[in-house]
Order: sequence, then C-alpha cells, then structure tokens
Amino acid sequence: MSDATVDDENVEEKKPSKLPLIIGIVLALAGGGGGFFAVQSGMLGGDGDHTAEDSAGSDSGAESEEQVDTPALPAVSFIEVPQVVVSLGPGTRAAHLRFRASLEVPQNYAAEVEGILPRVQDVLNSYLRALEPRDLEAPGALVKLRGQMLRRVRLVAGEDRVRDLLVLEFVLN
Repeated sequence: MSDATVDDENVEEKKPSKLPLIIGIVLALAGGGGGFFAVQSGMLGGDGDHTAEDSAGSDSGAESEEQVDTPALPAVSFIEVPQVVVSLGPGTRAAHLRFRASLEVPQNYAAEVEGILPRVQDVLNSYLRALEPRDLEAPGALVKLRGQMLRRVRLVAGEDRVRDLLVLEFVLN
C-alpha cells in the first residue's frame, strides 16, 4: 500500500449541531408569547378589555342580552363638484385628465359650500392644470393629489366647512 491512501476507518463523520435549531425554536416561542402579550394588553391593535367572562360566554353559545350602542353617523351632505377636463400638453402618454369629485360637508354648511362651488371648481381646475405629467403618473399620485386638493378647498371654503374630498373620477386618456 502506498502512503497516499487514507484508511476509511480513521475518518470520523461530524454530525451537524442541533444548537441553532434549539435556539430558533426558543426565540420563536418567546416572540410568539411577546406578541400575544402585546396584543392582549392593548399595546398593539387590541383593546385589552377581554376578560375570562367574555371567552366563557362565547364558548357556551349563550347570546348576550346587552345591546351595543353604536355612535350615530354625523349629519353630512355630499356636494358634487362639476367635472373638470384638463389638457396635459405635449410629451405625455395621455392627452387629457378627466376629474370629478364630491365634497363631504356638515349639513349645516351645505348651502354655504354650494354657494361658493364655482370658486371651489376654479381652485381645483387651477391646481390640476399646474401639475406636471410626472405628478399624475407617479405611483400613489392620487393620494397625494387628493390631500393637496382638499387643503386648497378648505382654504377657500373654510377649515370646518369641508370634511373630505372624495374622488369620483380620475381618468387619464
């Protein structure tokens, strides 16, 4: 036999360690327990008002006799803003923007806001015409534009007179 050969009997196989697996399981259990505690105590997304009585009542199948009082919806009116069509200019994929919106206003201010609707339409028209095409085509553009338009409408109508601006139509063609 030559000296270059190695006996197979002298080579020992090394088994992989189970320590990383055990550490992973322990950390997963600790994370799950911490997450459960955080939700149950109300730190994350939970209301923390669950009691043993709540879970016992749901297990027994008995219906609760208590009525939950839901708060009444606020009295609002929706005022439709006339459609605005804006030409986008050269160098864009779309030639026009067709925009239609509705204003959510408290009912006691509905008549006042309807009275200044031409001014609201002018503010929206001016803002939309001043936009660059990249502003309209960017991802998430509608959320940003909606916030800007609501801010401008509130400046014209009054902060407490307009609750929200609802985009009904936003079409690039």
